[in-house]
Amino acid sequence: MEQLAPGGRALMTLGTSSPSWPGLAVIERRGDGSVDARLRAVEFGHRAGAGFDRLFLSAAFRAEITTADGWTQRSRLVPPADTARGMWLALDHLYPGLVRDFGAEDLTIGAPECRSWMRVRAVGHRRWDVTISGPRDIWAEIQDVAGRWRAAGAPDVFRIHFDADGSQRATSPNGVLTWQLSSGETGDAR
Repeated sequence: MEQLAPGGRALMTLGTSSPSWPGLAVIERRGDGSVDARLRAVEFGHRAGAGFDRLFLSAAFRAEITTADGWTQRSRLVPPADTARGMWLALDHLYPGLVRDFGAEDLTIGAPECRSWMRVRAVGHRRWDVTISGPRDIWAEIQDVAGRWRAAGAPDVFRIHFDADGSQRATSPNGVLTWQLSSGETGDAR
């Protein structure tokens, strides 16, 4: 940030070990020298050096999710829409390690490191079968973040704070939803 001149702007993709929901960090130095930094939920982001195996679930894991049995529950909780990008961005940071299979017919998410997975299929009006497997309850993680995101006003843009101790955090406009950023996520943009 020291290299940003007054009126300067830095843009960078912000990601975690979950490559499915990138954020765009927009850091601007105002004319008075103060810094304004925002994290925007975006559909696509540059992921240099991420590696194919991090961006997609392996064919074997996708096949396992499609055909394997897990624990199935009926739910009336609506799965978050793909357009709820701020929710998915928050999920990425609060529950890292998840990868979405965007090519699947149903909402399908896996956690390759622990082999947990979840798939959600519509089975009627406002009813879904949620099948989960593995040590993580990905559906519970999604519902936790979705509730917190709605309480925060369903934002798609979060403020980035650079604290005096060097830590960095993202916060919803109303302050209800917040999380720490690692220095590796922002390219150590202190």
